[in-house]
Amino acid sequence: MRTLIASQIIGGVGVASGFSVAVLAAEELAGSESLAGLAQTAGVLGSALAAVPLSRLMHRRGRRIGLVIAYLLAGIGAGVCLLAGVSSVYWLMLLGMMLYGVATAANLAARYAATDLAEPETRARSLGFVVWATTVGAVAGPNLIGSGGALGSSIGVPRLFGPYLIALVGFLVAASTLAIRLRPDPLLTARRRAVELGTQPPDAGTKRSIGLRASLSMIMRSPGARLGVLAVAVAHTVMIGVMALTPVQMHHGGATLTVVGIVLSVHIAAMFAFSPLIGLWADRWGRVQVVGVGQLILIASAAVAGTASGHESTQLGVGLGLLGLGWSCCLVAGSTLITESVGLADRPAIQGVSDLVMGISAASGGALAGVVVGTLGFGALNAAAAALALVPLAAVAARLVRRPARA
Repeated sequence: MRTLIASQIIGGVGVASGFSVAVLAAEELAGSESLAGLAQTAGVLGSALAAVPLSRLMHRRGRRIGLVIAYLLAGIGAGVCLLAGVSSVYWLMLLGMMLYGVATAANLAARYAATDLAEPETRARSLGFVVWATTVGAVAGPNLIGSGGALGSSIGVPRLFGPYLIALVGFLVAASTLAIRLRPDPLLTARRRAVELGTQPPDAGTKRSIGLRASLSMIMRSPGARLGVLAVAVAHTVMIGVMALTPVQMHHGGATLTVVGIVLSVHIAAMFAFSPLIGLWADRWGRVQVVGVGQLILIASAAVAGTASGHESTQLGVGLGLLGLGWSCCLVAGSTLITESVGLADRPAIQGVSDLVMGISAASGGALAGVVVGTLGFGALNAAAAALALVPLAAVAARLVRRPARA
């Protein structure tokens, strides 16, 4: 747990610093607001595409190998983004962001690693603590935009691409920390204990991981897994779409990079800082109930942020804070629900497919977000986000009506 927390802090610096400037950097290269959102989308898509191969690697070799390789690929992505800035090539930026997004896949996979050895009654809290660890790096990342820009300018890198230097170092340090310290491997240890207890056959950890179609079928057959995947996918889509275009909205309203960084820091702090408490609520009140609360908070966020103009930074900060909090509720409770709904042998595959669905949904939403803002405005984007959050909220209501007891 200490190693997972440390890697989340360090890797969080890298993820947040690069993603915070991705839209603005892409807009500078492309000269188009509609195309700017594709950089963030490429990062989300990269995370989604890495989810299943990463889960299969973890199924065979354990969490440590998978996480280390993921951070190394993200480091390569940061280097490609730097090259894109120096050469002013837009498509190279998109390629770099796809590789960069693998770091997000690593962050997401680490939350599941926290549940491998946790007891059922504390599983959500364990997951929440690892999610919480991202707070330090994630809050620091956007606030390093100015310093990263100055560092980049001093060595001939365009100012908006300077933060990718910080990201590159962060990913390499995170990979080294995991390679050295994540011993014993939590997934392999959990399997060994299950074999000793007779709850899992000896070959469960070495057999071939189930495929994409079988994983999706298993998710659809399980009410808990189905609701968990829907909750995290919608929350991530809403969060990515609104967050990605908020810096553009603020930039057009005359906000400085420092102010943009502060607002994003508030958002990212809300995403992670309360996750242990949310995990405690999910353990005590039930996963389904906390998912429902999260969707309600996302709708409130859309109402606050969607009625703010570009120069109303305080209102946007409150809206994005609510956005992060709602996302956290859905991620912690939904991910725990997914984990508990399938057997240990198949968990890595199901978890990977869940992150794939979440990432593809968010990538699609991020791609459409730039078009919506460019044609209908920032308010329309938030209205669409609120409407989307109603879908899992209705599923939660239906489940609680059928099963009012603790889920």
